[in-house]
Amino acid sequence: MTDLLSKFDPLIEERETLLATGVKDPFSLVMEEVLSPTVAICNGRETILLGTYNYMGMTFDDDVRQAGLKALEDFGSGTTGSRVLNGTYSPHKDCEEALKEFYAMDHAMVFSTGYQANLGIISTLAGKGDYVILDIDSHASIYDGCAMGNAEIVAFRHNDAEALEKRLKRLPAEAGKLVVLEGVYSMLGDVAPLKEMIRICKENGAMTLVDEAHSMGFIGENGRGVVEDQGVIDDVDFIIGTFSKSVGTVGGFCVSNHPKFEIMRLVCRPYVFTASLPPSVMATASTSIRKLMHSGNKRAHLWENSKKLHKGLRDLGFELGTPEAQSAIIAVIMPNLEKGAMMWQALLEEGLYVNLARPPATPANMTLLRCSLCAEHTSEQVDQILGMFEAAGKAVGAI
Repeated sequence: MTDLLSKFDPLIEERETLLATGVKDPFSLVMEEVLSPTVAICNGRETILLGTYNYMGMTFDDDVRQAGLKALEDFGSGTTGSRVLNGTYSPHKDCEEALKEFYAMDHAMVFSTGYQANLGIISTLAGKGDYVILDIDSHASIYDGCAMGNAEIVAFRHNDAEALEKRLKRLPAEAGKLVVLEGVYSMLGDVAPLKEMIRICKENGAMTLVDEAHSMGFIGENGRGVVEDQGVIDDVDFIIGTFSKSVGTVGGFCVSNHPKFEIMRLVCRPYVFTASLPPSVMATASTSIRKLMHSGNKRAHLWENSKKLHKGLRDLGFELGTPEAQSAIIAVIMPNLEKGAMMWQALLEEGLYVNLARPPATPANMTLLRCSLCAEHTSEQVDQILGMFEAAGKAVGAI
């Protein structure tokens, strides 16, 4: 009998070799208690959280929590059904209304996760005979949406508008074309040149979808993302996002002004064939989204945190993923997985949690320590974080 798990033997061996050095498993950390958006108890000690994507710190917002508690009382723990059957409650419709208000768009569709939003929208839009043109560093959910839709996949070099244009010009003029871009790329935290790219797409007859998972809430004057910041929000066809970052809960969505968009509710399999989110989750999401519309001060503070941490880490001698702060993500590049894991553990022992990111999730086979800042981090906490990086970096020989 063929062991279908044998294909993972190299990964199993790599993991066992890493753990044999005495490093704790960086992919199975347990948070025993969460005290706030920025602090938790990990391994029995108080730990600053710098790897949670909780960009706007909404997970402990009083209004958000109260909305969830009320919906739990009013509607129970779950819907036990699909949105197209018994799974649409008033909080689901209210959440979609909140999204339409937030983006000033005509249509909004909520999915059970952000992953499902990409899976569903991309696979439904682009099928056999169509083309999906995407950045080679696109998120796994984007690639999986392409595979499920059975479209032809055409990748171009990361953030290279000229390469995008060359790819588009080689495709049949009459073919259906969907260009999928991200506002902020989650590994390095770098921003796409969307203004130039959207212009190229329009000139070459391609529809556009922009994933704003890592920019919603804090980039752009109203927090609508890179599309707003670069002035192209009215030129994109679809915006994908998630509730598990700045919104502070779980779920995904797509917003659009396309006049035929509502038919997607009947033809999008990851929307039709899965249970809808609990009403309590929907209530927390809609409350958070509406508060994010008026969070200019929090956005400004988050930018201050990001610039301060980026400069501080660079001054300490760490190699970073971007030449300047471009988002709430700051990637610290490590020479290899072993050194990265040692640094990750040294930081944890200092009282700091960051993400250890490794190939194949990372571009160019890099090992990264990915820092995700929060608007609730104080300036003093950022100073503490820099001190922890300095101590850990010197302890493991990273600086």
